[in-house]
Amino acid sequence: MNPDPASILVVDDHAAVVDWLVEELTDRGHAVVGCTRPDEALRLLRGGDFALCVSDLEMPGLRGTDLLRVLRVERPQVQLILITAFGSVDAAVAAVRAGAWDFLTKPFPIEGLLLSIDRALQHREQQGELRRLRRAAGEPPPDGVVARSALMQMTLDRAGRVARVDASVLITGETGVGKGTIAAWIHRHSRRARGPLVQLNCGALPASLIESELFGVRRGAFTDARADRDGLFARAHGGTLFLDEVTELPLEAQPKLLLAVESGRVRPVGGADERAVDVRLLAATNRDPAAAVAEGRLREDLLYRLDVLRLAVPPLRDRPDDIEPLVDLLLGQICQRHGRATIGITTDALDGLRARAWPGNVRELANALERAVVLCDGDLLQAADLHEAPAAADPWRGLDAAAAAGLPLEDVELAYMQRVVDRCGGNLSEAARRLGVDRRTLHRRLGARGPADLS
Repeated sequence: MNPDPASILVVDDHAAVVDWLVEELTDRGHAVVGCTRPDEALRLLRGGDFALCVSDLEMPGLRGTDLLRVLRVERPQVQLILITAFGSVDAAVAAVRAGAWDFLTKPFPIEGLLLSIDRALQHREQQGELRRLRRAAGEPPPDGVVARSALMQMTLDRAGRVARVDASVLITGETGVGKGTIAAWIHRHSRRARGPLVQLNCGALPASLIESELFGVRRGAFTDARADRDGLFARAHGGTLFLDEVTELPLEAQPKLLLAVESGRVRPVGGADERAVDVRLLAATNRDPAAAVAEGRLREDLLYRLDVLRLAVPPLRDRPDDIEPLVDLLLGQICQRHGRATIGITTDALDGLRARAWPGNVRELANALERAVVLCDGDLLQAADLHEAPAAADPWRGLDAAAAAGLPLEDVELAYMQRVVDRCGGNLSEAARRLGVDRRTLHRRLGARGPADLS
C-alpha cells in the first residue's frame, strides 16, 4: 500500500536514527518530520496534524509510553509505533495494551517498520471511512455506547457485570452524562433483553398523576379515569422499569413504590385487587443519594431497595477520548434530523471541543453541535462555527443585588455554595472540587442553615 502522503513524526534521541528513518520514509512517499527531543515532539504533536508517530521507548526526560499516554488524551487519532533497543515481551505487551499500534525491537529491518506503518495508516483510513458511513446513516456506535476512553470502558465493564444479575441498580452521574443510555445498555445485555424497557422521568409528572402512571388506574377512580389503564409496572412485566431522576419522585408516592419493589405486586389506583409483576428496576439520579435522604427528598428505606448495586457514569470532561466518536455519532444524527448532507469537522474544531469543560456533558455537546450545523454553510465545521453560544448572563448580577441589599457575608457564601451544588446536579464531591473546599466542610456548611438566594 502506498497511501497519499501522510504526516509522520519520528522521535529518537539519537540523531543518526532520526536521519535514517526520515530518509527511508521520505523515499517511500511519506511526509516526515524528525526530532531528537521528547519535549519538542510534544510541541509538534500538539500543534500539527500528524497521522502517525514513530518513537523511541527510552529517551531522556520522557519515555515513549509517557508520550503514548499524552496522545491517548490529546491526540487519540494519532497512531504510535514504539521502537527500542531494550525490547522484551513484557514491554511489548504493556505498550500494546496501553494503546500503541506496534512495538519493534532495534535493530529492525526497514521493511518491518514500513509494513507496520502501512497497516496503521490503512487502519486509520478504514476507521475514518467507517465513521463517515455511520454519520451518513445516522447509525449509533456498536452497542449504542461511546466508550473509547479508559473511564467509559471501565464503566461498561462494570455495567456488564451488573447486567448479568437481576438486582436493582442505581445509576449516578451529572446531568447529561448519558445515564439513560447506560440503563438501556444494561437492559439489552440482561436476561430480560427480549422483554420491554419502560421509562419514566420522575420529575416530569405532577404528584397527582405519578401513582396512576406507575401502578395503573381503574375506571371511575377519579374524574378523568374513563377506562381501566395499566401502569408502567404492568407494562414492564418480564422486562425492565427505568426510573430516571428518582430523587424527584414525590414523597407521597414513595411508600407505595417501596411496597411494590418489596412485594413484587401492584394495586391500581381505585382497584381492589393486586397484580403480581416481574420487573427489574433501574433508577438514576444526578444528585448525591445520601444528600437527597438527608434533605428529605428520598426515603432512606427506598434508597436501600434501589441502591443494591451502584454504577457511576463519569462526566465528559474526565473522558476527552470520547469526544471524537461522540462528535461523529452526533453529527450524523443531527444532519439526518435536519435533512442535510453529512458534514465533517476540522482537527482544530475537535481540539477546541476536547479543551472545553462541558458542565452539561453530552447533552451540552449535542446542543453546541446542532447550533453549529444549523449555522454552518460549508461541509466542514470550523473552530469558529463552534464559538457561537447564547450570551452569558452577567456573573456579578447576584453579587450586586446582594451588596445593594446589605446581605451578611455568610449568607452570600452559603447562597453561592448552594448555587454551585445545583449547577453540579447535587453532586457534592464535584461542587466541593469546583469551590476548592473539602466535601465534608461543604456538607456541614449547607446543612447548618438555609442559604439566601442571590437571584
